Amino acid sequence: MSDKKILVLNQQQIQQKIDRMAYQVLEDNLGEDEIIIAGILPGGYIVAERLKRVLDHIAPFKTTLVTIALDKEGSTLDAKLNVELQECANKVIILVDDVLNRGKSLAYGMGIFFDIPVKKMRTLVLVDRNHKIFPIATDFTGLALSTVLKEHVDVVFSEDGGEDAVYLR
Repeated sequence: MSDKKILVLNQQQIQQKIDRMAYQVLEDNLGEDEIIIAGILPGGYIVAERLKRVLDHIAPFKTTLVTIALDKEGSTLDAKLNVELQECANKVIILVDDVLNRGKSLAYGMGIFFDIPVKKMRTLVLVDRNHKIFPIATDFTGLALSTVLKEHVDVVFSEDGGEDAVYLR
């Protein structure tokens, strides 16, 4: 595999994708009092934070940010939330990740909420690579990117003033 990186999205384009998805989430949830935005650590949580910031400015409903820590390499569901699971009951849940590759992270993320009643669950990803091995579909996608299996998508979020970017290598 080459060390060459191809810029796919720059900082402005990433924000435009998040803004557009925020409006889609708003349209999908008109009439709700509160939605849960559940970000899968680490990258999905950053996307979720940024999505929440936009929604807090445009949406009439309350947005609650939840973190999901997953063992992505394990063969069983091992996940932790930063809130009690029951706090998410009977609400709309937006499950967020940065890149959808195989679908395992989103599948595990959904599994967390199977033991509680939810109004509806939606999935949101910044980049969908279209190489799923799990039957996972995204409801809100920033960019669908067809790649070959040996290529890798790197999402770089710089919280210290640097440039955010999405690279293909």
